[in-house]
Amino acid sequence: MDIDLLVKVTSRAWSLNILTLMHRGVAGRQAALLSASGAGRTAFTKSLSYLIELGLMERNPGHGRPLRPEYRLTPLGTQYAARADQITVAARKDSERILVRRAWTVPVLAVSQRPRYFGDIKNDLGAITDRALSQSLQTLHKQQWLTRDIDMNQRPPRPLYSAINAGIEISQAVNLGS
Repeated sequence: MDIDLLVKVTSRAWSLNILTLMHRGVAGRQAALLSASGAGRTAFTKSLSYLIELGLMERNPGHGRPLRPEYRLTPLGTQYAARADQITVAARKDSERILVRRAWTVPVLAVSQRPRYFGDIKNDLGAITDRALSQSLQTLHKQQWLTRDIDMNQRPPRPLYSAINAGIEISQAVNLGS
């Protein structure tokens, strides 16, 4: 999985949810997906349009009278949908699913499978600001998805971050190596 595309996909709150629903066989009609997702119409529509723009979904010619649009996964979208489903499974509680919908949660966990310094995480994610990364790290640490240890071998001592618990499950589901 490509980290740049992962960052783009997770930048819309409902993208992972839509991919998960498609992977689980929810009908590709907009009304069915909207209902199953629990999202608001505007946010849902923006996420769906963005997934089409990224090439993960495509519009399938409609059917019925009047024509009702349907959507389907592209081959790349099928791969991402399977990973999105694994990420959703790792986030068991409603509060965890809300956290997964945040823009930087999944990318930060994806690059934190092994102990990493703040600067290393920032370099891997490219577009993230210091503030956004700092807030994400704090939130993930409070959720106990990330551990923060101090590397006393460095001068000055520096914190090391590493995914744990559900955070490591999400990181492994993303599987940046493939």
